[in-house]
Amino acid sequence: MRSIWRTLTPTLRRDLLALAGAITVVGASFGAIAVAAGLPWWMPSVLSVLVFAGGSQFMVVGVVAAGGGLVAAVLGALVLNARHLPFGLALGDIMGRGWPARLLGSHLMIDESVAFAMAQKEPRRARAVFWACGVALFVSWNVGTIVGALAGRVIGDPGALGLDAAFPAALLALVLPSLRKAPRARNAALLGAAIALAATPFLPAGVPVLLALGGLVVLIPAPAPASADEEVPA
Repeated sequence: MRSIWRTLTPTLRRDLLALAGAITVVGASFGAIAVAAGLPWWMPSVLSVLVFAGGSQFMVVGVVAAGGGLVAAVLGALVLNARHLPFGLALGDIMGRGWPARLLGSHLMIDESVAFAMAQKEPRRARAVFWACGVALFVSWNVGTIVGALAGRVIGDPGALGLDAAFPAALLALVLPSLRKAPRARNAALLGAAIALAATPFLPAGVPVLLALGGLVVLIPAPAPASADEEVPA
């Protein structure tokens, strides 16, 4: 790990440390919310070690806490993590050529480690960035989860310290640049939000989130117009 860290530029080290600090706070919010939802204090830590997917972990806890079924919670988490399939195809060589490295790398593969690695032009640096980011965020996420779970047992209500807003705020900060620069992505997000809001009063918890995927319909490319020299069938 020390040799990997030395491969990084000072700018990359600074960015990774700042990101690790932010992930620690988000992990603390997850631990506190999970305990406040009724889970034993050790359960969030087990989820963080075995799953290590913040969005899916929040979804499962949120759906179950709202009274939704376990099937809806797990299905929503699987749909949310389906984006990791193309991530794995793109990063296969960066993780390593052996199966042990690829299995461990697939567990450490999250949005942030993928983004940092894909931004590098040199394969050697991309590999170093991926592993440094994955290990640093795994440690910070799990440390934050433990701290949040212990704090949740004390404060009871995570809203008292604003921990319940940490994860939504972090997600908004991540997607806001894309929503500003990409009108189609913004339209998809708005349509998905409208669908979820409209369905919430009528459907069980967790289902409106799945239906919000209907907002992706605006990202389907329109068929190319037929050229003037193409024959029109009689």
